[in-house]
Amino acid sequence: MSARAGETGSDDLVLVEVRDDRVALLTLNRPDKLNALNGALRRRLIEVFDDLENNDAVRAVVLQGAGEKAFVAGADVAEFAGRSVEEQRPVTWRRRIYEVVADFPKPVVAAIHGFCLGGGCELAVACDVRVADPTARFGQLEVRLGLIPGGGGTQRLARLVGPGQALRMGLTGDLIDAAEARRIGLVEVLVENEGGHLEAALTMASRMARWSPVALRLVKDSVRHGAEVSLADGLDYERERFLEAFGSDDGREGVAAFVEKRDPTFRGS
Repeated sequence: MSARAGETGSDDLVLVEVRDDRVALLTLNRPDKLNALNGALRRRLIEVFDDLENNDAVRAVVLQGAGEKAFVAGADVAEFAGRSVEEQRPVTWRRRIYEVVADFPKPVVAAIHGFCLGGGCELAVACDVRVADPTARFGQLEVRLGLIPGGGGTQRLARLVGPGQALRMGLTGDLIDAAEARRIGLVEVLVENEGGHLEAALTMASRMARWSPVALRLVKDSVRHGAEVSLADGLDYERERFLEAFGSDDGREGVAAFVEKRDPTFRGS
């Protein structure tokens, strides 16, 4: 059985389906605009993630774009075209969907097809794992507008694929195909068949959702923290997170289930 969360109907900017396997499928629903990120879509997506954070029926999230052409084709340029710097500054510094997704305590898997450009590429990079089909095309195109990436395309992207590849994408404004994205580490899983990205992403998220929410949160926390500190500091942080998991109810349940040769029942505490 699945359920809709939030508003329903074809006009919803974000469609939410909570599945029996504790995976929430989120669909960005502006296919006529190639799911471009305007203010309303960003705000709605933040609301959905805030709701799911406290929803015990959800342990992992899959994010996809509606329609056949795009995951997200970028920001809605028409929305900010006439703004002054003074008008844009509070928009740039407000709470953003990129940080909401990156800091979300549960796994987030991006299921990518078609265009994944600009802010869309930055949104995908903010997710934990990226699964793509052969139609996927990636790019940081801001340089074509005389701008630079502003949602992580010079920072998260560089940490994911390396400074050289991030500079190549950011300085040329060129698109790269799915195979090249897989080669440089922008995509973790590339399926062979067109349209197979969603099933693969849902299967992966379902495998994640079987496990302890405590462990899932701490793995994410440790990996992301380690990307910003020295190896020694990261290892110290990892030790403390291990002890946190070890002392949790889920940690004790998992060890006991292993010893008793039964399946664990994780409750998220």
